[in-house]
Amino acid sequence: MTEENKISKTKCSGKGKAMFAYGVIQLGTKVLSAAALATIALSLCSVKQESKVFNECIEEVQATGKSTANAVRFCNGG
Repeated sequence: MTEENKISKTKCSGKGKAMFAYGVIQLGTKVLSAAALATIALSLCSVKQESKVFNECIEEVQATGKSTANAVRFCNGG
């Protein structure tokens, strides 16, 4: 029985290292995913600001009497 315990312990030691490596890799990928999500969220702030400026431009051009299509064309640079 003691020989069987020694054999089973040597089999488990390799699995323990593999499971530890798997856990570290999994934790690393979760940290990387969180960082990527934060980067995307911060980039959306600039899109929001650009949208606000574009809408203000549309309103200003429409106030001069131009149609919505002409206002969009003007604010797009055309």
